[in-house]
Amino acid sequence: MATFFERDMRSLIEAGVELDVFPIYPLDRRMWRYAQPLLDADVLPRERVHHLGFASSLGRVVARPGRPLGRFLRDAGAVSAAALRYGPVSLAKTAYVLPKAWAAAERYADRYDHVLAYWGNYAGTCAYLFHRLQRRRVPFSLWLHAGTDLYFRPAYLRQKLEYADNIITCCEFNRSFILERYREVAHRLAPKIHVCYHGLDLPVFPFRPDDRPPGKLIAVGRLARDKGFAYLLRAVAVLAGRGSSVELEIVGDGEERRPLERLTRQLGIGDRVAFRGWLTFDEVRSAMGHATVLVHPSDGLGDGLPNVLREAMALGTPVIASRVAGIPEALDDGRCGVLTPPRDIGALADAIATLLGDPALRRTLAERARRRTEEQFDMVRNGARLAELLQRAAPGAHPERSSTAPVLSAHPV
Repeated sequence: MATFFERDMRSLIEAGVELDVFPIYPLDRRMWRYAQPLLDADVLPRERVHHLGFASSLGRVVARPGRPLGRFLRDAGAVSAAALRYGPVSLAKTAYVLPKAWAAAERYADRYDHVLAYWGNYAGTCAYLFHRLQRRRVPFSLWLHAGTDLYFRPAYLRQKLEYADNIITCCEFNRSFILERYREVAHRLAPKIHVCYHGLDLPVFPFRPDDRPPGKLIAVGRLARDKGFAYLLRAVAVLAGRGSSVELEIVGDGEERRPLERLTRQLGIGDRVAFRGWLTFDEVRSAMGHATVLVHPSDGLGDGLPNVLREAMALGTPVIASRVAGIPEALDDGRCGVLTPPRDIGALADAIATLLGDPALRRTLAERARRRTEEQFDMVRNGARLAELLQRAAPGAHPERSSTAPVLSAHPV
């Protein structure tokens, strides 16, 4: 499936950014899907994707201490101690990226005019340490999204936020969240926080709100507890009990799939619910484009501003979603979709029944939602804005070029 990472990187490249990508995890088949669309489209040359192996990176730390090893070890110790507070898995992932930061600094020293960490957690740690090892001072930007990136287990995040020249995030909710969580330093953080929505390649999402089946719901996402799929299944059972012919297609997979399948059987709605697993981007887009309504029943802070909402809005598929995190921003506080309280099965069932029974309302919401995606979530416009932000921050940008300054992106693919 194409992701917001691929779209964000492509929009930066098309805006003139000379971009290198440093994946911090191995590029196996599952992970490579993030970068492959860029390569297939000849947008990002393969030689600009730099994978640093763990063993070879560790060897560079041992064999070639050509940089300030003492400072690096102090920084590494500090971030490791912070990670340990969140358990052994967090510590292990942190330890995994430490030598990669050193190896990147050894091999690609002082090459860049800007360092961009695409996530705040382990990629952020790697990019932070890489940046600290540069001989010349260049801007460092930290891009924050949601989940373990920002809301949960934010190991060493305050230090990275204070260190960063720019803090980029995907919704206004996240800006408020950062300032509230770190209120003691909010006066220093606020001026450098920039909201930049993830963009959509709008021509790829044609607006076709008509010719939808009468009662087909779709939900898309990782099958995790915080996505709220159990509440959606119970809402479908409520509607079935009222005599509705509603059907539900769930696209995605995860640790909660078996419990959700078991719940489906217990509720007696197995003939109404289809678990599709992970699909390709084209398959997901087609499935959303043929559904009556997309439902996103999040029950907490797992998402900041879910990308699947914007994609459905662009296609003309009406949306029902929980009033949590940045979701009200996407739906313009209910003017472009229906918002329900999280974990409220009755309210969710009523909202579904209302939309399924009112084609005129579905059309009105679809038209408003498409206009909002064009105004707020255009990949070209948002990429140009982000490129301008990076260029303004880079004193080493080359004035003779039409492009912005080169960027290093450490992304946890």
